[in-house]
Amino acid sequence: MDWLAKYQVIIVCAEKIVRILWGNETLIIHGDGSNRGNEVEDKSKEKRLEDVPVVQDFPEVFPEDLPGLPPIRPVEFQIDLVPGAAPVARAPYRLAPSVMKELVEQLKELSDKGFVRPSYSPWGAPVLFVKKKDGSFR
Repeated sequence: MDWLAKYQVIIVCAEKIVRILWGNETLIIHGDGSNRGNEVEDKSKEKRLEDVPVVQDFPEVFPEDLPGLPPIRPVEFQIDLVPGAAPVARAPYRLAPSVMKELVEQLKELSDKGFVRPSYSPWGAPVLFVKKKDGSFR
C-alpha cells in the first residue's frame, strides 16, 4: 500500500492542491506558488443541500422533505421480433485461411490459459485482427 492510500491523500491537479484527511479535518496544501500557506478544513460540519449553487437557483425542484420513495411500477419493456424469425447464424464475412489458422491458435492459447471458455450462442461477434510490425496478428 502506498502512502497516498494509507493516509487517504487526495491530489486535485486542476486546483493544484493536496488534501490529507486527518480525523474530522482536512489539511489542504496549495501547490500554486502562492503564500497562502496551509489550511485546515473542518469536516465536522455537515454539508447542507442549500449550499449547492444549483439548489439555490432552483429551490422549487428540491423540496425540503421528500415524501418517500417512488411507487414500484412494473417494467413494461420488450423488443418485439418478427414471429418465427431466427437470428442470422453465419459469419458476416469469410476469413482467409491464414487468418482463420491464427484465430484458432489464439483461441486455443487463451482457452489453455483460462482467459476464455467455450460458449454457444446463435449470435456471434466479428473478429478484427491488426497486423503487427513483425507480420503476426494481434
